[in-house]
Amino acid sequence: MTRRTAGRHGFRQAVRMEWIKLRSLRSTPWMLLATTVGMIVVGVAAMANTKAPSPAAAASFDPVNNALAGVVIGQLVIGLMGVLAVTGEYSSGSIRSTLAAVPGRWTMLGAKSAVVGLVSLVVGESVTFVTFFAGTAAMAPGVPQPSLGDAGVLRAVVLSGAYLALVALIGIGLGAAIRHSSAAIGAFVGLFFVLPLLLAGLTGPTVSKFLPTLIFSSSLGVSREVSEVLTPWVGFAVLWLYVVAALGVGGRLLARRDA
Repeated sequence: MTRRTAGRHGFRQAVRMEWIKLRSLRSTPWMLLATTVGMIVVGVAAMANTKAPSPAAAASFDPVNNALAGVVIGQLVIGLMGVLAVTGEYSSGSIRSTLAAVPGRWTMLGAKSAVVGLVSLVVGESVTFVTFFAGTAAMAPGVPQPSLGDAGVLRAVVLSGAYLALVALIGIGLGAAIRHSSAAIGAFVGLFFVLPLLLAGLTGPTVSKFLPTLIFSSSLGVSREVSEVLTPWVGFAVLWLYVVAALGVGGRLLARRDA
């Protein structure tokens, strides 16, 4: 009996429960659709308006960042999905049922992170590749088209898709730490959109280069390395530190507080 009870509360069962909850939410398909459409439309529009570089700028010409411009929209929607995956349960009161079924709060948070993170990764990678190919097809004749075989291009596309999954995990951590939807959303928007603008204006890249949005736009989503910012793989590692910090703080507060 002990084994069956423990198994019922195990990680695999928790993952299955979180998957059922995520796909049953009416907001989930709409958010994923908004991510897909927004990224493709913005990426295609940016690439269609990309002009051929002057001879002096040809060596540094990097249209890949234009193709991936829609990731900024994607990060907003995917991040909110991560936040609401936690705070929505507190708003509806269903968190009590969840914790009754899975008393281990770290197990619950890990299962939720695994499901939302994997869905975000699959969607992120799929849409970034579709956006890249659609964007290059929309480029004007005479403009040098990037190819996945070019140096740094495949890495930029793959890391941009992975970036969306990391954003979702940060959103889950913020949701678990704050619990209230409006406050958690405000914290997410502040971290990803407001703070980068403020610090970029005040300090330039000195401090802002360590913030998630600037890491994407200047490090991950480019095929040619940019000076004075983090290298792509260092930036990717810093993003994982954000994930660990967000989930660590969120998980600790989740374990210490009552539902």
